[in-house]
Amino acid sequence: MTGGDDPDRHDADGSDGTGIGDEGPGSGDGDLPTGAYLLALASLPGMTPTRLLVAVATGRPASTWVDLVGGRQSRVAVLAAALGRDGHEVVAGWRRAASATDPATLWQRHVDAGVDVLVPGSPSWPAEDLAGLRAPPLVLCARGGLAALAHPRVAIVGTRSCTRYGLDVARGLGEDLAAAGVTVVSGLALGIDGAAHVGALAAAGAPPMAVVAGGLDRVYPPRHRQLWAQVAATGLVVSECPLGVEPTPWRFPARNRLIAALADVTVVVESHERGGSLVTAEAAEALQRHVLAVPGPVHSPASAGTNGLLADRAGMCRDADDVLVVLGMTPGARRVGTAAETDAGVPDGAAAQVLAALDHEAATIDQLALRTGLALDDLVVELARLGLDGRVVERAGWYERTTRGR
Repeated sequence: MTGGDDPDRHDADGSDGTGIGDEGPGSGDGDLPTGAYLLALASLPGMTPTRLLVAVATGRPASTWVDLVGGRQSRVAVLAAALGRDGHEVVAGWRRAASATDPATLWQRHVDAGVDVLVPGSPSWPAEDLAGLRAPPLVLCARGGLAALAHPRVAIVGTRSCTRYGLDVARGLGEDLAAAGVTVVSGLALGIDGAAHVGALAAAGAPPMAVVAGGLDRVYPPRHRQLWAQVAATGLVVSECPLGVEPTPWRFPARNRLIAALADVTVVVESHERGGSLVTAEAAEALQRHVLAVPGPVHSPASAGTNGLLADRAGMCRDADDVLVVLGMTPGARRVGTAAETDAGVPDGAAAQVLAALDHEAATIDQLALRTGLALDDLVVELARLGLDGRVVERAGWYERTTRGR
């Protein structure tokens, strides 16, 4: 996939009623397409989705850009007034940045990087998905295969500060849904997001899709560089930010609304009481999309948000079948265990006691001793055996049961 001249992947001549698509790829300045000016506008400091809508509402992208770099002052004044309080200060900052930005160079940078630039009116523009957003994007940068947009899509989101239980559930959901032909959408963040994408890649099924908060050349977090590359190679990575834009804090909630919009269903695996994934859930609800939540231990801070969603309004997600039912797909399409996994059997005796004691929440060794009644020496031996078998993990003195141990 390249940033060449394929009209399906860059710009379009047709109008969608926004005043963007009808400008035409050759209008404004020379032969530059509309997408070049939208990229340039989106690259300006503090350019939020709402401000970009205002900028385009006061003039077509090319003419707005020309005005910013020295055109009609009356148009610039109109734009500043439309932005409300601090509008003149904001526009002054844009004008300084615009004077050092060349839309043609920025456009060519995306072409050379193999980044597709989509705008309203483009054949691949997900108009139906984005229609309900209060501040829809006006430009999307994409790397990978746009075919991912043709699959049923499910967002799997959650906290970065997750438990082992959350990681296991997110990875399992990602794998099972991808194997069933569902594109897993997430944000490539640490914790739940990354685990969901790891699972989707392991299934080698439907292509995964990521929505990120900065330019596609600004990998964040850095430790997920390889995961980014794998998702882009087998699926699709999308951003409303041009290349070079840093993922500043305010861009993450904006990113979350796109995750919700580009998914048919949103599943929250683990979320703290005020977790960012709740922003995604709220955005999905505003779009009248289904929101499911994975139940967690009542005393776990990482499940406070998800349990709250379940108590208030969300549907329950116990496994991929629950999601497939909401999608209207046939349940039971998940990967079955291998013969080795099936033959491994379920632990009994003291090991079963330990697993039962960890069934609902993590515990320290002292708490396990009280719950099981086992002697400390025997308990240590059983924990070691269960750890080697992959059924229990230990983190900072707390023991958790993995999905293999359930």
